[in-house]
Amino acid sequence: MHADRTLVADGLRNARDLGGLPRRGGGTTPRGRFFRSESVDRLTERGWETIRGAGIRTVVDLRTPSERAEDTHPRPAWVTTVAVDHDDLADTAFWDDFWANGLVGTPLYYGPHLERKAERTGAALRALARAEPGGVLFHCAAGRDRTGIVALAVLTLADVEPQAVVADYLVTMAADPLGQDPRTEALCADHGTTVADAFRAVVAGFDVDRFVAGSGLSSADLEALRTFRSPPA
Repeated sequence: MHADRTLVADGLRNARDLGGLPRRGGGTTPRGRFFRSESVDRLTERGWETIRGAGIRTVVDLRTPSERAEDTHPRPAWVTTVAVDHDDLADTAFWDDFWANGLVGTPLYYGPHLERKAERTGAALRALARAEPGGVLFHCAAGRDRTGIVALAVLTLADVEPQAVVADYLVTMAADPLGQDPRTEALCADHGTTVADAFRAVVAGFDVDRFVAGSGLSSADLEALRTFRSPPA
């Protein structure tokens, strides 16, 4: 693990620990519990050993069933995978406009998704909170959008400084080739903003109480998320 929280594992280019981030009340988030990355399907055997060495024992997969079906490499027996379909693409009333205007893949859909589909992010957070002792890595495909929404929620619940939440997202954008696609920035510019400012607005506008009310999270789940701790045995 590097000082910048990067998890260097063969087959990943966008993985890091969410520990070590500053909290608004002082101190930092604990290291070694929650990690984010892109899809783990390209991890090599050596990469998986690095994951194991980092203490990770659970993977929360945020992709759709059809995406998961395309994986080509088996996962080691020592890791537990929990699948959470974060998108809910069957809700075409929500997605049609975002596909039509191209805003899927930009932070401009994150706020509406959190508002309308709190239970989807809640299901992902519940999987994090209830994971067995050890580290928990969550991922989607590129590690940017679905993973970004879940990271935003868990870091906000943990009272991380808003600017640190934004900075963590921008690290992902810099590491992801699609995040550097000028078309993504152009789409945001068409709506009078930038990628960074669009995400910053989502963080600023995230209504935690409203989200929690619709998330399905229990008080024990929330405590585990706020403290980055395993649930009591």
